Amino acid sequence: MDEPVKPLVTVVIAAWNAADTIGRAIDSALAQTLPVEVVVIDDASTDDTSERAEAAAGGDPRVRVLRQARNQGPSAARNRAIDVSTAPWIAVLDADDFMEPGRLAALESVARETGADFVADDLLKVAEDDLDGPRSRMFSDEALGQMPVSAAMFIEANLSSRHGGRREMGFLKPLMSRNFLRRHALRYEAGIRLGEDYVLYAEALVAGAKFVLTDPQGYVAVVRPGSLSGRHPTEAHAALVAADRKLLTRQGVDRRTRRALRLHCLEQQRKLAWRRLIDAKRATDPVAALRCFFAPPSVSFDLMRRLGDDMIRRLGARLVRKPHVP
Repeated sequence: MDEPVKPLVTVVIAAWNAADTIGRAIDSALAQTLPVEVVVIDDASTDDTSERAEAAAGGDPRVRVLRQARNQGPSAARNRAIDVSTAPWIAVLDADDFMEPGRLAALESVARETGADFVADDLLKVAEDDLDGPRSRMFSDEALGQMPVSAAMFIEANLSSRHGGRREMGFLKPLMSRNFLRRHALRYEAGIRLGEDYVLYAEALVAGAKFVLTDPQGYVAVVRPGSLSGRHPTEAHAALVAADRKLLTRQGVDRRTRRALRLHCLEQQRKLAWRRLIDAKRATDPVAALRCFFAPPSVSFDLMRRLGDDMIRRLGARLVRKPHVP
Protein backbone atom coordinates (compact mmCIF):
# COMPACT_ATOMS: atom_id res chain seq x y z
CA MET A 1 0.00 0.00 0.00
CA ASP A 2 1.42 3.40 -1.03
CA GLU A 3 2.27 5.88 1.70
CA PRO A 4 0.12 9.03 1.56
CA VAL A 5 1.91 11.99 -0.01
CA LYS A 6 2.95 14.54 2.59
CA PRO A 7 1.40 17.96 2.01
CA LEU A 8 3.69 20.74 0.89
CA VAL A 9 1.18 23.53 1.61
CA THR A 10 -1.50 23.98 4.25
CA VAL A 11 -4.43 25.94 2.85
CA VAL A 12 -6.10 27.80 5.73
CA ILE A 13 -9.73 28.82 5.28
CA ALA A 14 -11.39 30.78 8.09
CA ALA A 15 -15.12 30.87 7.41
CA TRP A 16 -18.05 32.69 8.96
CA ASN A 17 -21.53 32.39 7.40
CA ALA A 18 -19.91 31.37 4.12
CA ALA A 19 -22.31 28.60 3.16
CA ASP A 20 -22.76 29.97 -0.37
CA THR A 21 -19.04 30.10 -1.21
CA ILE A 22 -17.15 27.65 1.02
CA GLY A 23 -17.56 24.76 -1.43
CA ARG A 24 -15.98 26.77 -4.24
CA ALA A 25 -13.03 27.74 -2.02
CA ILE A 26 -12.41 24.14 -0.93
CA ASP A 27 -12.72 22.82 -4.50
CA SER A 28 -10.10 25.32 -5.68
CA ALA A 29 -7.73 24.34 -2.86
CA LEU A 30 -8.04 20.62 -3.61
CA ALA A 31 -7.47 21.30 -7.32
CA GLN A 32 -3.94 22.62 -6.71
CA THR A 33 -1.22 20.81 -8.63
CA LEU A 34 1.03 20.22 -5.59
CA PRO A 35 0.18 18.24 -2.44
CA VAL A 36 -2.00 20.19 -0.02
CA GLU A 37 -3.87 19.81 3.22
CA VAL A 38 -6.92 22.02 3.73
CA VAL A 39 -8.00 23.19 7.18
CA VAL A 40 -11.38 24.91 7.38
CA ILE A 41 -12.23 26.68 10.63
CA ASP A 42 -15.92 27.54 10.93
CA ASP A 43 -15.92 30.57 13.22
CA ALA A 44 -19.25 29.74 14.92
CA SER A 45 -21.37 30.42 11.84
CA THR A 46 -25.12 30.77 12.22
CA ASP A 47 -25.76 29.11 8.86
CA ASP A 48 -24.75 25.67 7.56
CA THR A 49 -21.17 26.57 6.61
CA SER A 50 -19.75 23.48 8.37
CA GLU A 51 -22.18 21.12 6.67
CA ARG A 52 -21.44 22.65 3.25
CA ALA A 53 -17.71 22.36 3.93
CA GLU A 54 -18.02 18.70 4.88
CA ALA A 55 -20.06 18.06 1.74
CA ALA A 56 -17.44 19.78 -0.43
CA ALA A 57 -14.69 17.71 1.21
CA GLY A 58 -16.61 14.57 0.34
CA GLY A 59 -14.58 12.48 2.77
CA ASP A 60 -11.26 13.54 1.24
CA PRO A 61 -8.63 12.89 3.95
CA ARG A 62 -6.78 16.05 2.91
CA VAL A 63 -9.56 18.20 4.39
CA ARG A 64 -10.27 18.92 8.05
CA VAL A 65 -13.32 20.94 9.08
CA LEU A 66 -13.27 22.30 12.64
CA ARG A 67 -15.79 24.54 14.36
CA GLN A 68 -15.13 27.27 16.93
CA ALA A 69 -17.34 27.13 20.01
CA ARG A 70 -17.81 30.90 19.77
CA ASN A 71 -17.01 33.55 17.21
CA GLN A 72 -13.46 34.79 17.78
CA GLY A 73 -12.60 36.43 14.47
CA PRO A 74 -10.34 35.48 11.56
CA SER A 75 -7.06 35.80 13.49
CA ALA A 76 -7.98 33.21 16.12
CA ALA A 77 -9.45 30.92 13.46
CA ARG A 78 -6.29 31.05 11.34
CA ASN A 79 -4.06 30.47 14.36
CA ARG A 80 -6.02 27.33 15.21
CA ALA A 81 -5.70 26.07 11.64
CA ILE A 82 -1.94 26.67 11.68
CA ASP A 83 -1.61 24.91 15.06
CA VAL A 84 -3.31 21.70 13.85
CA SER A 85 -1.56 21.55 10.48
CA THR A 86 1.89 20.34 9.46
CA ALA A 87 2.91 21.42 5.93
CA PRO A 88 6.09 23.52 5.59
CA TRP A 89 4.22 26.26 3.73
CA ILE A 90 1.00 28.04 4.73
CA ALA A 91 -1.43 29.78 2.38
CA VAL A 92 -4.51 31.68 3.54
CA LEU A 93 -7.60 31.56 1.34
CA ASP A 94 -10.63 33.69 2.20
CA ALA A 95 -13.86 31.68 2.21
CA ASP A 96 -15.46 33.76 -0.53
CA ASP A 97 -12.40 33.70 -2.85
CA PHE A 98 -10.84 30.92 -4.93
CA MET A 99 -7.57 29.93 -6.62
CA GLU A 100 -6.63 28.70 -10.07
CA PRO A 101 -5.07 25.19 -10.00
CA GLY A 102 -1.43 26.13 -10.65
CA ARG A 103 -1.18 29.05 -8.23
CA LEU A 104 0.49 27.41 -5.22
CA ALA A 105 2.96 25.47 -7.38
CA ALA A 106 4.02 28.73 -9.04
CA LEU A 107 4.53 30.48 -5.69
CA GLU A 108 6.43 27.53 -4.21
CA SER A 109 8.70 27.55 -7.29
CA VAL A 110 9.48 31.25 -6.72
CA ALA A 111 10.20 30.50 -3.04
CA ARG A 112 12.72 27.79 -3.99
CA GLU A 113 14.31 29.99 -6.65
CA THR A 114 14.68 33.08 -4.45
CA GLY A 115 14.96 31.61 -0.95
CA ALA A 116 12.02 33.78 0.13
CA ASP A 117 10.15 33.28 3.41
CA PHE A 118 7.01 34.94 1.98
CA VAL A 119 5.95 34.88 -1.68
CA ALA A 120 2.86 36.83 -2.72
CA ASP A 121 1.23 37.26 -6.09
CA ASP A 122 -0.77 40.30 -7.09
CA LEU A 123 -4.46 39.44 -6.68
CA LEU A 124 -7.05 39.34 -9.42
CA LYS A 125 -10.41 40.96 -8.61
CA VAL A 126 -13.65 39.78 -10.19
CA ALA A 127 -17.28 40.74 -9.61
CA GLU A 128 -19.40 38.23 -7.71
CA ASP A 129 -22.17 38.36 -10.31
CA ASP A 130 -19.75 37.75 -13.21
CA LEU A 131 -17.09 35.24 -12.10
CA ASP A 132 -16.11 34.51 -15.69
CA GLY A 133 -15.98 38.20 -16.51
CA PRO A 134 -13.04 40.59 -16.69
CA ARG A 135 -10.45 40.48 -13.92
CA SER A 136 -8.44 43.46 -12.71
CA ARG A 137 -5.18 43.45 -10.79
CA MET A 138 -5.31 44.65 -7.20
CA PHE A 139 -1.94 46.22 -6.45
CA SER A 140 -0.23 47.13 -9.70
CA ASP A 141 -1.33 47.42 -13.30
CA GLU A 142 2.29 47.05 -14.40
CA ALA A 143 4.37 43.87 -14.66
CA LEU A 144 6.25 43.18 -11.41
CA GLY A 145 8.54 40.28 -12.23
CA GLN A 146 9.96 39.16 -8.89
CA MET A 147 9.97 42.28 -6.73
CA PRO A 148 11.67 42.21 -3.30
CA VAL A 149 9.52 43.91 -0.66
CA SER A 150 11.14 45.60 2.33
CA ALA A 151 9.41 46.45 5.61
CA ALA A 152 9.34 50.15 4.70
CA MET A 153 7.99 49.49 1.20
CA PHE A 154 5.27 47.21 2.55
CA ILE A 155 4.07 49.66 5.21
CA GLU A 156 4.15 52.56 2.73
CA ALA A 157 2.06 50.43 0.38
CA ASN A 158 -0.60 50.23 3.11
CA LEU A 159 -1.11 53.98 3.39
CA SER A 160 -4.59 54.60 2.03
CA SER A 161 -3.51 58.14 1.12
CA ARG A 162 -1.19 56.56 -1.47
CA HIS A 163 -2.85 53.24 -2.25
CA GLY A 164 -6.56 53.77 -1.60
CA GLY A 165 -9.46 51.91 -3.15
CA ARG A 166 -8.52 48.61 -1.47
CA ARG A 167 -5.20 48.39 -3.35
CA GLU A 168 -3.03 48.12 -0.26
CA MET A 169 -0.44 45.33 0.05
CA GLY A 170 -2.09 44.15 3.24
CA PHE A 171 -4.75 42.46 1.12
CA LEU A 172 -2.16 40.09 -0.40
CA LYS A 173 -2.30 36.38 0.50
CA PRO A 174 1.30 35.14 0.43
CA LEU A 175 2.72 31.67 0.73
CA MET A 176 4.34 31.76 4.20
CA SER A 177 7.17 29.67 5.62
CA ARG A 178 6.05 27.77 8.72
CA ASN A 179 9.66 27.57 9.88
CA PHE A 180 10.03 31.35 9.73
CA LEU A 181 6.81 31.92 11.69
CA ARG A 182 7.81 29.35 14.29
CA ARG A 183 11.39 30.59 14.57
CA HIS A 184 10.21 34.14 15.29
CA ALA A 185 7.15 33.12 17.36
CA LEU A 186 4.83 34.95 14.97
CA ARG A 187 1.07 34.46 15.02
CA TYR A 188 -1.96 36.45 14.01
CA GLU A 189 -2.94 38.96 16.72
CA ALA A 190 -6.03 37.26 18.11
CA GLY A 191 -7.81 40.50 19.06
CA ILE A 192 -7.49 42.10 15.63
CA ARG A 193 -10.43 41.79 13.25
CA LEU A 194 -9.32 44.45 10.77
CA GLY A 195 -5.89 44.49 9.13
CA GLU A 196 -4.73 41.26 10.78
CA ASP A 197 -2.80 40.34 7.61
CA TYR A 198 -1.06 43.73 7.56
CA VAL A 199 0.09 43.29 11.16
CA LEU A 200 1.47 39.76 10.63
CA TYR A 201 3.34 40.65 7.43
CA ALA A 202 4.74 43.86 8.94
CA GLU A 203 5.96 41.96 12.01
CA ALA A 204 7.58 39.33 9.79
CA LEU A 205 9.34 41.93 7.65
CA VAL A 206 10.62 43.83 10.68
CA ALA A 207 11.91 40.46 11.96
CA GLY A 208 13.89 40.06 8.72
CA ALA A 209 11.64 38.02 6.45
CA LYS A 210 12.58 37.85 2.78
CA PHE A 211 9.36 38.83 0.98
CA VAL A 212 8.93 38.59 -2.79
CA LEU A 213 5.96 39.93 -4.75
CA THR A 214 5.25 38.62 -8.22
CA ASP A 215 2.60 38.95 -10.92
CA PRO A 216 -0.82 37.27 -10.62
CA GLN A 217 -0.62 33.48 -10.39
CA GLY A 218 -4.29 32.79 -9.82
CA TYR A 219 -5.64 34.09 -6.51
CA VAL A 220 -9.10 35.42 -7.43
CA ALA A 221 -10.63 37.86 -4.95
CA VAL A 222 -14.39 38.00 -5.37
CA VAL A 223 -15.72 41.54 -4.97
CA ARG A 224 -19.13 41.68 -3.34
CA PRO A 225 -21.30 44.73 -2.67
CA GLY A 226 -21.66 45.25 1.08
CA SER A 227 -18.77 42.92 1.91
CA LEU A 228 -18.13 42.43 5.64
CA SER A 229 -14.53 43.56 5.11
CA GLY A 230 -15.89 47.04 4.55
CA ARG A 231 -17.75 47.07 7.89
CA HIS A 232 -15.89 46.89 11.16
CA PRO A 233 -16.14 48.19 14.74
CA THR A 234 -14.64 51.55 15.65
CA GLU A 235 -12.06 50.03 17.97
CA ALA A 236 -10.60 47.98 15.11
CA HIS A 237 -8.59 51.09 14.25
CA ALA A 238 -7.41 51.33 17.86
CA ALA A 239 -5.95 47.82 17.54
CA LEU A 240 -3.99 48.88 14.45
CA VAL A 241 -2.69 51.98 16.23
CA ALA A 242 -1.50 49.73 19.08
CA ALA A 243 0.15 47.32 16.62
CA ASP A 244 2.07 50.14 14.90
CA ARG A 245 3.21 51.54 18.25
CA LYS A 246 4.38 48.08 19.31
CA LEU A 247 6.48 47.76 16.14
CA LEU A 248 7.98 51.19 16.78
CA THR A 249 9.42 49.90 20.07
CA ARG A 250 11.43 47.20 18.29
CA GLN A 251 15.20 47.56 18.25
CA GLY A 252 16.99 47.90 14.92
CA VAL A 253 14.07 49.29 12.89
CA ASP A 254 15.58 51.49 10.19
CA ARG A 255 14.69 55.16 9.73
CA ARG A 256 12.53 54.73 6.62
CA THR A 257 10.50 51.93 8.24
CA ARG A 258 9.98 54.02 11.39
CA ARG A 259 8.75 56.93 9.30
CA ALA A 260 6.34 54.65 7.44
CA LEU A 261 5.05 53.19 10.71
CA ARG A 262 4.45 56.66 12.13
CA LEU A 263 2.53 57.70 9.00
CA HIS A 264 0.43 54.52 9.07
CA CYS A 265 -0.24 54.98 12.79
CA LEU A 266 -1.31 58.59 12.22
CA GLU A 267 -3.63 57.54 9.42
CA GLN A 268 -5.30 55.02 11.72
CA GLN A 269 -5.58 57.62 14.49
CA ARG A 270 -7.43 59.91 12.07
CA LYS A 271 -9.84 57.13 11.10
CA LEU A 272 -10.32 56.20 14.74
CA ALA A 273 -11.07 59.78 15.80
CA TRP A 274 -13.64 60.18 13.02
CA ARG A 275 -15.39 56.93 13.87
CA ARG A 276 -15.46 57.85 17.58
CA LEU A 277 -16.91 61.25 16.71
CA ILE A 278 -19.67 59.58 14.70
CA ASP A 279 -20.36 57.19 17.59
CA ALA A 280 -20.52 60.13 20.04
CA LYS A 281 -22.95 61.98 17.79
CA ARG A 282 -25.21 58.93 17.52
CA ALA A 283 -25.12 58.54 21.30
CA THR A 284 -25.78 62.29 21.77
CA ASP A 285 -22.68 62.46 23.95
CA PRO A 286 -21.09 65.93 23.55
CA VAL A 287 -18.33 65.16 26.10
CA ALA A 288 -17.18 62.13 24.13
CA ALA A 289 -17.36 64.18 20.93
CA LEU A 290 -15.16 66.89 22.48
CA ARG A 291 -12.60 64.31 23.61
CA CYS A 292 -12.06 63.32 19.98
CA PHE A 293 -10.33 66.66 19.39
CA PHE A 294 -7.77 66.05 22.17
CA ALA A 295 -5.39 64.48 19.70
CA PRO A 296 -2.26 65.33 17.68
CA PRO A 297 -2.81 68.54 15.66
CA SER A 298 -3.01 66.74 12.32
CA VAL A 299 -5.73 64.44 13.71
CA SER A 300 -7.78 67.39 15.02
CA PHE A 301 -7.32 69.24 11.72
CA ASP A 302 -8.48 66.17 9.80
CA LEU A 303 -11.57 65.95 12.01
CA MET A 304 -12.46 69.57 11.31
CA ARG A 305 -11.89 69.07 7.58
CA ARG A 306 -14.16 66.01 7.57
CA LEU A 307 -16.83 67.87 9.53
CA GLY A 308 -16.67 70.75 7.05
CA ASP A 309 -16.96 68.39 4.07
CA ASP A 310 -19.87 66.61 5.76
CA MET A 311 -21.70 69.91 6.42
CA ILE A 312 -21.25 71.02 2.80
CA ARG A 313 -22.49 67.64 1.54
CA ARG A 314 -25.56 67.74 3.79
CA LEU A 315 -26.32 71.34 2.79
CA GLY A 316 -26.06 70.42 -0.88
CA ALA A 317 -28.43 67.50 -0.39
CA ARG A 318 -30.98 69.76 1.33
CA LEU A 319 -30.82 72.29 -1.49
CA VAL A 320 -31.40 69.55 -4.05
CA ARG A 321 -34.42 68.24 -2.10
CA LYS A 322 -35.89 71.72 -1.53
CA PRO A 323 -38.98 72.12 -3.75
CA HIS A 324 -38.83 74.86 -6.35
CA VAL A 325 -41.32 77.67 -5.66
CA PRO A 326 -42.11 79.79 -8.78
